[in-house]
Amino acid sequence: MGRGQGLAEEGLSGRPQIVVLEPHGFCAGVAAALRKARAFCAAGGAFCLHEIVHNPQVVESLRRSGLKFVDDIDEVPEGGRVLFSAHGASPQTRERARRRGLEVVDATCPFVERVHEAARAFASRGLKVVVAGYRNHAETAGILGEASGAVAVSSAAEAEAFAASLPRGEKIGVVSQTTMDARETERIVAALSERLEVEAQAQVCGATKERQDAVRAFDGDLLVVLGGANSSNTRRLCEVARCRAARVATLGELEALDIAGARRIGVTSGASTPEDFLREAVRVLGDMV
Repeated sequence: MGRGQGLAEEGLSGRPQIVVLEPHGFCAGVAAALRKARAFCAAGGAFCLHEIVHNPQVVESLRRSGLKFVDDIDEVPEGGRVLFSAHGASPQTRERARRRGLEVVDATCPFVERVHEAARAFASRGLKVVVAGYRNHAETAGILGEASGAVAVSSAAEAEAFAASLPRGEKIGVVSQTTMDARETERIVAALSERLEVEAQAQVCGATKERQDAVRAFDGDLLVVLGGANSSNTRRLCEVARCRAARVATLGELEALDIAGARRIGVTSGASTPEDFLREAVRVLGDMV
C-alpha cells in the first residue's frame, strides 16, 4: 500500500478516513531475529534470554513453538541451548553463558551490535561512556555492560545534570539506544556538549527514524500505534505524534478505543509488530468507523 493511502475514504457517506502510514512494521533487524528464532525452534529450541522482540503476538507464537523465555542466563540449565534476543546482551552475560557451557545462538540486531562496538571503542580509549537510552531497557542494559562506569541518560535534563557532575571540558563518548526518539537523542548530545567535549556515535537506527518521521508528518486527528506495551520504539511513535495517539497491543484494546470525532485516523505499527496483526486491526477499525 502506498504512502498515505486511505483504506476508508471520507466521501458521500461522511465516514472517517483511515490512513496506513508508510513505513511501518518489521524492520530488517527484527525480521532477521525472527528467522533465527524460528530456525532455532525447528532445531529443537530451548530458551531465549528476554523476549526475542517486544511484541505479544510474536512472543506467544514462539511460545507455542516450544521456546521458553527467561530473564536471567542462570535460568538456562548448564549445557543447554539459548537464543540471545534482538536487543543484544552484555559481555558479562556472554561470559556467564560460556562458563555454563551453553550453546548460544545470537539474534542481536546488527545495528545494536554496532552500538556495542562503538561503546567498546570509546572505553578502550579511556573515555567515559554515556548511553542516550532508558536504563531499564534490555538493549541499554547490554550496552552499559561494555564499559565500566557507563551511564544512561534518557532526556536532555538528565544529560545536563550528568554533565554538571563532571569537570568542565572532560571528553566523553556518547552512543544511543537504537529505538530512542531521534530528536531527543540530538537534544541529549547538545546538552552534554554545553559543558563537555563530546565525541558522539549516537544515531538511532534508520528504520526507527523513518517511522518517527512518518508519524511526525501525519496531520490527522488520531493515530493508532499497534505494538506491545513494553516496546520502546512503539512508545516513541506515540510520543512524537502531532495529534492524539493511542497505543494498542490487542484487538480488544482497539475495540475499546474511543474514536468519536476523529475524521482522519492514522494507523502505524512498531518495528516488532507483525503485518497480519496490522491488517486485522485495520479491518476491525474499518468496522468501527
